[in-house]
Amino acid sequence: MNRELLQQLYARYSREIYLYLFSLCGSAPPAEDLLQETFLQALLSLSDCHSNARAWLYLVARNLYLNYRKKAARNISLEQMAEIPSHSREEPPERLIRGESLRLLRAAIENLEPRLREVVILQYFSGLSQKEIAALLQLTPEHVRVLSFRARKKLKSYLEVNGYDVP
Repeated sequence: MNRELLQQLYARYSREIYLYLFSLCGSAPPAEDLLQETFLQALLSLSDCHSNARAWLYLVARNLYLNYRKKAARNISLEQMAEIPSHSREEPPERLIRGESLRLLRAAIENLEPRLREVVILQYFSGLSQKEIAALLQLTPEHVRVLSFRARKKLKSYLEVNGYDVP
């Protein structure tokens, strides 16, 4: 692969691939390592004329994460994604409400089955299309659409049960 092309890919996609890996790993050190491995794989095996480098990078990152998880042999919680700041009484109420809403949303996402969780993360946090997710997860676009619908339905139900008004 051309060095200049790799630099362009890194500048363009490294942040979103990192956020995807971080959401899977739950902490920065393994996400950073996996990000570097993803781009090393790109350097070693991605051809200059690859039609969808972004999807390929996500696929490599996902496979590296799955290998990492097998080696680690432990479940990683989405609660570890971000430290919830401790709030003092002097903080504005809006910040407290936003923090509580984010905590509840993280709990709802973590409550999903792994396949549904991955679809939600890829679709809403990584911004991939259902077609790209289908290619990445080796599913049909229709199956991804159904999984996305089920995930949204379960998220809504979880949030409602926990006292959050969902329109």
